[in-house]
Amino acid sequence: MSGALLVAGTSSDAGKSVMVAGLCRLLARSGVRVAPFKAQNMSNNSAVAVEGGEIGRAQAIQARAAGLEPSVRFNPILLKPGSDRTSQLVIRGRVADSVTAAGYLRHRDRLAGVVLDELANLRAEFDAVICEGAGSPAEINLRATDLANMGLARAANLPVVVVGDIDRGGLLAHLFGTVAVLDPDDQAHIAGFIVNKFRGDPQLLQPGLQQLLESTGRPTYGVLPYTDELWLDAEDSLSVVAHRVVGTPEPPRGDQWLRVAAVRMPRISNSTDVEALACEPGLLVRWITDPADLADTDLIVLPGSKATVADLSWLRDRGLASCIVDHARAGRPVLGICGGFQMLCRSIEDTVESGAGAVAGLGLLDADIVFAAAKTLRRWRQPLTGYEIHHGQLARCAEVGWFDVDSEMHGIRCGAVFGTHWHGLLDNDDFRRAWLKQVATAAGRSGFVIAAGVNVAARRDAQLDLMADLLASHVDVQAVLGLLAGPPPRRPYLVSELRG
Repeated sequence: MSGALLVAGTSSDAGKSVMVAGLCRLLARSGVRVAPFKAQNMSNNSAVAVEGGEIGRAQAIQARAAGLEPSVRFNPILLKPGSDRTSQLVIRGRVADSVTAAGYLRHRDRLAGVVLDELANLRAEFDAVICEGAGSPAEINLRATDLANMGLARAANLPVVVVGDIDRGGLLAHLFGTVAVLDPDDQAHIAGFIVNKFRGDPQLLQPGLQQLLESTGRPTYGVLPYTDELWLDAEDSLSVVAHRVVGTPEPPRGDQWLRVAAVRMPRISNSTDVEALACEPGLLVRWITDPADLADTDLIVLPGSKATVADLSWLRDRGLASCIVDHARAGRPVLGICGGFQMLCRSIEDTVESGAGAVAGLGLLDADIVFAAAKTLRRWRQPLTGYEIHHGQLARCAEVGWFDVDSEMHGIRCGAVFGTHWHGLLDNDDFRRAWLKQVATAAGRSGFVIAAGVNVAARRDAQLDLMADLLASHVDVQAVLGLLAGPPPRRPYLVSELRG
């Protein structure tokens, strides 16, 4: 059986996903057959795997880093939050149930078997498996049902490296505390730490790391510098912050910018769809939540939603709905993707997701949506790439087609209002460039010039290579990968006041 290790974090968005992706790319470049694994992911950013099921988007990117197609094997359990209390439970890519936190307990033993079977199969097939934790192992209130952190480490005898984001402050306390609150058998699996997003001179941090070593008996394997070049595929919803500019905008090729407002809805899904736009020079893409943010906007994007009807109500309550309608009726461009597309239609009949029944949409597209019990899950590879994940179906349409694939209409439009169920559509470079010309014309931005040669797929691969290079330059990779060779190293036990 091959080696495996677990990358855990002091919190969500600490850097676990990119760390796993970087290690996978580093190993794959060395000819090692490596696979990513996340036992349980909680995210509304998902992708369609080769088997036709859905997995967390982070695991799809990690698979790309390893030179693999995305597979449900890499993320056997996916929880997709539909409200503050319930989540859709996806097992091996398929919807199995809708669960509350308390109701999840009923599934725990069965899911543990699924997770361990998949990990064992991957370890039998690959030279190395790099596992990603979920949230933080210090969430001891959830330890009894944990499948992705110390529960997995204990069951599969995995060494654990804890990564933390120092840019948030208080990291040394977070690293120490993460170990200290664990029980002795869990602590035994914590091998060491990695510091992420450090700004400045690493020597200034060294005394703190030395004291951390003396206090915990665990080394810090490396300190990764902060870089604003790593921004594509930000899976965690915490990264999608209102008023935040997406990516690192490049100056326009012409004399005008094209300003894009992406609406940051409460139950946003597949937020990464707008990142392809942010790769284009001269496009300023911002996440927004208020009507005032639309004042200077050329293009409004309504992204996907895990709770279409509830987020549509939120748009109305915030005063955004009327602003979007006014923007469109002035002939200015609007794009709706998946749930956002459904909101643009005349009506939504939903007895599946929200149970609300008939709900009026924004009426910008003369079409009706009906939710089906079965979820559509589909990958497209030719002539355009993309994927679909949705319950809502286009039941009636009086609009013209936007684009066709295999003689089927997969997007519709009315003037400068566009809608599609496809995620990843804007990753298609030629398609995106042709569409942006239409957008710029409708927005009256004659001075905006489309840049030639922007390749989103190449940008994504360059970021994976950058993460691998950062690890190679700033982390004791041999020590980290050396953990793959055997059981977790024996480290001292820390006594926590929480346990007396």
